[in-house]
Amino acid sequence: MTDRERDFYTQHIRERLSEYRFRHSVNVSKEAVRLARKYGADEEKAELAGLLHDVMKDAGKKEQLDIIEQYGVKLNEVELQAPKIWHAIAGAVYVENVLGIRDKDIVNSVRYHTTARAGMTLLEKIIFIADYTSEERDYKGVEKMRKASNISLEYAMEEALAFEIEVRADEHTAIHPDTFAAYNEIMLAKKDKKK
Repeated sequence: MTDRERDFYTQHIRERLSEYRFRHSVNVSKEAVRLARKYGADEEKAELAGLLHDVMKDAGKKEQLDIIEQYGVKLNEVELQAPKIWHAIAGAVYVENVLGIRDKDIVNSVRYHTTARAGMTLLEKIIFIADYTSEERDYKGVEKMRKASNISLEYAMEEALAFEIEVRADEHTAIHPDTFAAYNEIMLAKKDKKK
């Protein structure tokens, strides 16, 4: 990514996001670059996906749904009942269709940074974990998550997905089937390695 491109995307999210959300996006971008370096992913893609992952987070729910519908994305039953994840779906649509970023790995990293999914790419996992472990995060258990991210990406994914499932269950809200699929894939692969 050139300095000019970096400046453009940074300014773009600065205009779209609150100060807190902007700072979070910059921190996720930095953490994504660190993880990309550690685990062998493309650092420029990680930087850009981290910057843009929450591009639609501060948009109103109507604006999020409008862009989702405008580009023909159909929400499933769980997604319709989970406005907290609309920004990720809308963000992927925005990144691809408004910003013109055609790299599917970056688009999907934005799309699945809240739910995860089975068959995630290395970059998708990095953005998912960087969102959990960025510098300003202070939820109970964040230090454990940061340690996990330094042990292995698979271990960090296991911990993050278990955390996500537990939080949703505690809130008595629906859990996205992609989250279960991602968790099951990791646990089954782990079991296979032990054989």
